[in-house]
Amino acid sequence: MGITTSLFDLTGKVALVTGGASGIGRGIAQALAQHGARVAVGSRTIDKVEAAARELNQAAGGDASEVRVTGVSIDVTQTASVETAVRKTVERFGRLDILVNSAGVMLRKPTFELEVEEFKKIYDTHVAGSLRCCQAAGRLFREQHAGCIINLASISSFVDLVEVTSYACAKNAVIGLTRSLANEWAKFGIRTNAIAPGFVPTEINRKMIENTDRGRRILEHTPLGRFGKAEEIAGAAVFLAAPAGGFVNGHCIVVDGGYLACGIGEAFAPWAQPKKG
Repeated sequence: MGITTSLFDLTGKVALVTGGASGIGRGIAQALAQHGARVAVGSRTIDKVEAAARELNQAAGGDASEVRVTGVSIDVTQTASVETAVRKTVERFGRLDILVNSAGVMLRKPTFELEVEEFKKIYDTHVAGSLRCCQAAGRLFREQHAGCIINLASISSFVDLVEVTSYACAKNAVIGLTRSLANEWAKFGIRTNAIAPGFVPTEINRKMIENTDRGRRILEHTPLGRFGKAEEIAGAAVFLAAPAGGFVNGHCIVVDGGYLACGIGEAFAPWAQPKKG
């Protein structure tokens, strides 16, 4: 795939995408590769990441003999696993320039029934997991005085989605982590930003939003009237990682079809239909 402008050219850059074997992470990995980067996709299941890497390598185009995408095993809740994944990425591609923290889990449960250990598990994956990855990659970025970190926040970083308290708390904390690193690490040449996807059906949320009452209510409050796609989130990641986003630091780009902007929309729930006559 040819690059028509250097603003979005990632040729020569190397990225590590956690949670890159499926969903939004996979979409981001594919887009980074299509714009010239070499990408390591990470997940806990090595068979899964290797299969994803083969498919993404084919989708990336370019020289058939060139390996543009590879897979690495990573468990973001384990520091040793994170450090090993970063080391293997550098061994495979010679460097690391971009980190995308997309690994995540979801739990929907009434808060009165939520166990503290369940809360901790969600928090450990999204927040502490992102921190572990930022620290491991950040040490390399500090040495080369250049690097880009992209954290995955959520629409729930801004509005409540009911019965996903642990997830919402974690995604709020991701915003705080992003701002802290952006402020503290800029002197090392490291930019840190976040993306807050709106409602994109993936493996972790599909059963909650597709063909459900919850999903219907979401669409009624989304001006574009549909769910998002992984590749639409990926566009924001390419922008942040590329020269075009070189002066963006400490911000969160919301990609939500207008959900946060919607006050009074034009869609109606069945019980609120205007009366005729």
